[in-house]
Formats: sequence, C-alpha cells, structure tokens
Amino acid sequence: MDTQTLIYLVVGATFALYIGIAIWTRAGSTSEYYVASKGVHPVLNGMATGADWMSAASFISMAGIISFIGLDGSVYLMGWTGGYVLLAMCLAPYLRKFGKFTVPEFIGERYYSQTARLVAVVCVIFISFTYVAGQMRGVGIVFSRYLEVDINVGVMIGMAIVFFYSVLGGMKGITYTQVAQYCVMIFAYMVPAIFISMLITGNPIPQLGFGSDVSGTDTSVLDRLNGLGAELGFTPYTNGTKSTIDVFFITMALMVGTAGLPHVIVRFFTTPTVSDARKSAGYALLFIAILYTTAPAVAAFARTNLLTSIPNKTYTEAPAWFKTWEKAGLIAWMDKNNDGIIQYGPGAPFAGAPTFTAERGEQGQRMVSNAATPAATELYVDRDIMVLANPEIANLPGWVIALIAAGGLAAALSTAAGLLLVISTSISHDLLKSNIMPRINEKQELLAARIAAGVAVIVAGLFGIYPPAFVAQVVAFAFGLAAASFFPAIVMGIFSKTMNKEGAIAGMVVGLAFTFSYIVYFKFINPAADNAASWWLGVSPEGIGTLGMIFNFVVAVVVSRLTSAPPEHIQHLVEDIRIPRGAGAAVAH
Repeated sequence: MDTQTLIYLVVGATFALYIGIAIWTRAGSTSEYYVASKGVHPVLNGMATGADWMSAASFISMAGIISFIGLDGSVYLMGWTGGYVLLAMCLAPYLRKFGKFTVPEFIGERYYSQTARLVAVVCVIFISFTYVAGQMRGVGIVFSRYLEVDINVGVMIGMAIVFFYSVLGGMKGITYTQVAQYCVMIFAYMVPAIFISMLITGNPIPQLGFGSDVSGTDTSVLDRLNGLGAELGFTPYTNGTKSTIDVFFITMALMVGTAGLPHVIVRFFTTPTVSDARKSAGYALLFIAILYTTAPAVAAFARTNLLTSIPNKTYTEAPAWFKTWEKAGLIAWMDKNNDGIIQYGPGAPFAGAPTFTAERGEQGQRMVSNAATPAATELYVDRDIMVLANPEIANLPGWVIALIAAGGLAAALSTAAGLLLVISTSISHDLLKSNIMPRINEKQELLAARIAAGVAVIVAGLFGIYPPAFVAQVVAFAFGLAAASFFPAIVMGIFSKTMNKEGAIAGMVVGLAFTFSYIVYFKFINPAADNAASWWLGVSPEGIGTLGMIFNFVVAVVVSRLTSAPPEHIQHLVEDIRIPRGAGAAVAH
C-alpha cells in the first residue's frame, strides 16, 4: 500500500474516532458543556490535560525551533515545563476548590465585581485567539502536505472538524476526545523518534540517544551537529546567542503564562474533588514529560538529517521528500548564483515572508515572489515542518509517515477545541448569563455557548489563514499575554486577603495593554526595529510578558493600598480557599 493511501486511512480513522466520541459524549446540560459535570477520572483528566497542553506548538513547532536555533530553544522547554509545575502545585487545587465554571467567574466572584469579570473575559478572548491562531496554522500545515491541499484549504477542513466535536460535545465531548488524541499524538511522536534514534545512534531510547555517539564513530550527536553547522557557516548548535536577561524574561513569561492559561486551568474544574485535581495534575505532568524530554533529541536528529541530505547538492540530486514538501509551499530553493547547487548557510534567503508562486526556476524548483535580498543561503525551510518531515528525511516506512500526520493533527485540534470552548463559555456564561441577559434559561445559555463556539471557529480560521508568525512564536505571544494579565490576578486572589477589585482590575488592564502594545509595535507596526538594540531593556516581544506581569503586580498593589479593603466575607473566602482540605469534595461558594 502506498504512503498516501496509508495517510488517508490513518487520518480518516482518527477523525472518525473523534467524531464518534463527540456523538457518544454529547453535552445535554450547561454543567456537562462547561466542566463535564465534574466527573472525569484523574487519569483520564491527566491525559486530556496533556493533549490540551501539548498543542501544535509542542508537537510540531517546539522541536523545529530548537533544531534551528539550538541552545536558545531551551527557553521553550524550561518555560513550558516549569510553568506547568507552577500551575499544578500552586494554583490548580485552589481554583478547583473554589468550584466555579470558568476563570472569569473566579475573577468576578473573588473580586466581587462584574467589571473585573468583564476585564477577565476580554483577557480570555485576547489570549485564546492569539493561541488558537498557532493551532489552526498547524492544522493547515499538516493538511497541506499530507492531504495535498492548499494550507488555507487545510485550515478550513480543520475548522469543520473542530466545530463539530467542540460545539456538539462541549467539555464532556472534548475531554474524552482529548484522551484519544493524547494516545494518538504520543504514539505518533515517539515511534519516529525511536526509529531515528536507532538509525543514528543505535540506541532505541531517544533521550539517551541524544547524548550518545553517532553509530560507528567516536563523535557524539551534538559534536557531529556542531561540525556540520560549522562547515556551512552556522553558529555552533550548542552555543546560545540570546542575552541572559532575554533568556530569563522569555522563560519566566512562558512559565507564568502557563499558569494563567484559561483552557488549561479549566481542566482542573472537571474532576470530582480537590484531591482528584491534584492527582490529575501529577498524571498530566508525567504524560507531558514523555514528549518534552524527547523533543531535544528529535530536534537534533532532524537538524542532522537536514544538513546531511540537502546542502551542496544539485536540485536533481535532492531527495524525494524535498520536492514533496516543496509542493506544499513549505520549502523552496532559488539558485541565485546560477551554479545549480543548493547553497545553505546563515541569513534570510528571501526578503520578508516568502510568498510562493507557480513559477519554476531553470532547475525546475519552486520559486518565491520576493527574492530581492542577497544572502548566503538560497534555501528556505519552514521550521514548522521539521518534526513532520523527519520520518521522510530519515526514509522511514510509509505507516510511520501516516502516523506523524495523524499525531500533528491531533495535537493542533485538541488544543484548538479547548481554546474555542473557553471562548464560548466566557461569552455565554460570563458575558451573556452574568451581565447582558441574566434571565436566560439553561437551554438558551447552552445554545448561546454553541453559537459563540461557531463564531469563534470562524475567527480562529481567519487567524490560521493569516498568521502573525510561525506556530511556536504565536503561542509564545499568547503566554506573554496570559502572564501579564491573568497570573497576578489569580495568585493575589488566592494568596492575598488585602487585594481588592480596584487593584486587580487596574493591574490586568495595565499588564495586558502594555504587553499587547509592545508585541504589536515590534511585530506589526515597526518590524524593522525588532532587534536587541531596539528592545526595551533588551527584552524581546516573546519575553515582554514578564515585564507586563511585574507592572500588573506593582499597579495592583499600589491601587489596592490607595482604595478600600475587600469586604470581610471576601477575606474569609480567601482563607477558606487556602485551607488544605484536599481529601474531600470541593466546596462551591
């Protein structure tokens, strides 16, 4: 059976599974739609959390960005894993004990203010739409290659799939769908990693293969990679180029942003008790660690295979996978010096974002429309394809390639569904039910949630078609926004009896406005100034969320000291949330 047929069969089977689960577990009440009736087993919730957490950024893009920037990519590993530990240990059990449906509901109740709740809804929408843009782009990338359609068509197919099972099933359907998606994605990620580790090092465990010698030599994988890069003029893979302050700020933004992500937080509202919330956090950390400890090895293997299979070869000598991905518009070569050789080195191959056309060069290669910038390299490689193309680069069997396609789609679709659900519940429950239309009944509220989810799918699809950056970078922006807005409000809401509504609102507004403005300025208004010399205090847009968080804390504390203290019943509520009664059922207030 040929590879393309295998891809259709495997991807089609997984889609049928997801849709079948959505039909089987469709939500019939707002409790089922919002929090799966708080009846999800800790192990299953841990798997669903892992799927929700390991988005297209983790599955598709994280290893890709590490393979391109080497040591500097460790900020993603440190930030995202450290942030999950912070969330699991310090926030999730307390939020579960509070017993509400959504993060804006917690903010509104804790800060005894509908205004605070509305500000939180705005934060949710900003964060979720920024995050979901990366997921939908990931869906488009996978579809464009494996189903041989245009990226934009792939995004629209993904929209239809997500719309069906998120709108129909709500949190109940999404939870059990994400359990299946976790199994698909972790199997899809590990099988090629094991194969390639065996081929390169002879060690079947990728985490150990990463530190082993290349088979038949006394050279380690990293030394081999440094040598290959040096021959082509690249900075050594194990050398970092980011400043210490930027590394710190990016890592911290990713950590605290993780702890403020509403679609991850809401997963802990679905367990029966506070104790189960703690257990599910531990299981999720275990399930997440399987992929995250493998990613550095996958990155190194992918980079090694790329550097040994493409540079300094003619277009006719290029392997079949190169031309396959070229058709998808995610890799291209322009012969600038007319020597027929694929030159690859440091520097941007094309001016601005590459725009692919139907034009073909003299060698038959795909062309791009904006090639005015002279550079040392003639090769464009979209870093988001490194994980997906890795099995083909390594000449693995067709069924492994089909598996990686299904895994990439599972990763993107699982997180997209979770984000869209958070958006829809915030609009229906926190905006309509609690503010604009308080008299609507449960059936009307459920209908409003489904309509909101449908509109959110359309907007998310537009973000996927017109993405602001590559997948991991877009997701990093979402984490920065979460760090600057939600994290301080949640932490102070749990651990500070003196934090009042005026302080929390002012802090969220300042943190979100500052971080969003900084990102927009450097990424869209003045991208030419997006460099260390122009950044404020040397902090990149990816790390500015940390500074936004600091501003949030400072403004919140100052304003709270200048205004009246919270009511006495709120102070008692904060004390009650922190009492470690984790073994019993959660108490709703």
